[in-house]
Amino acid sequence: MSTEALEIRVKVAELAAADSGTLSTIGLGSCVAIALHDPVARVGGLAHVLLPNEAMSRDRSNPAKFPTTAVPLLLEQMARLGASVERVRAKIVGGASMFGNLIPPGGINIGERNVTSVREVLAVAGVPIVAEDTGSDYGRSVYFFVEDGRVEVRSLRKGSRVL
Repeated sequence: MSTEALEIRVKVAELAAADSGTLSTIGLGSCVAIALHDPVARVGGLAHVLLPNEAMSRDRSNPAKFPTTAVPLLLEQMARLGASVERVRAKIVGGASMFGNLIPPGGINIGERNVTSVREVLAVAGVPIVAEDTGSDYGRSVYFFVEDGRVEVRSLRKGSRVL
C-alpha cells in the first residue's frame, strides 16, 4: 500500500467518486463544484458542472455537464463504494459572475443560474447543503479531502478557506 495520498483531478464536465484521497478541481468560474460526502462510509464525490440544464447545450451526451444528470450519477457511484444517500451532505463552490460588467441589464448570469439549479437538484435528491462558497466575481479551485469531508477553497483574490 502506498503512503502517497491519491489525488483525482476532476476537469470541467467531469465527476469522480472515491473512498480515500483528495478530489480536486481547478479554475471554477461560472461552473459549480458539487462535493458530496458520507461521513460514516468516508466516501466522497465531486462533480464540476458546466451548465444549469440540458436545454442550454447542443451536445447533451455528457451527464457530468449538468446538475440534473451529474448528481444522480455521482450518488450512484458513491453508493457502489458504500455511501448511503440518507447520510450524504453537500458543499457547493463556484457560480461566479466572471464578466458581470459585460452582461447587459436583465442578461443571463450563468453562474447564478448554475447555483440555483444545483440547489434545486440537491433538494430533490434529499441532500442538504451544509456549506457553500458561491457567487461574487472571482475564480476558485477546490480540494476535497474524502477522509474527513473538508473542502478547501483556494482563490487568488480571496486566499484559502475551509468549508
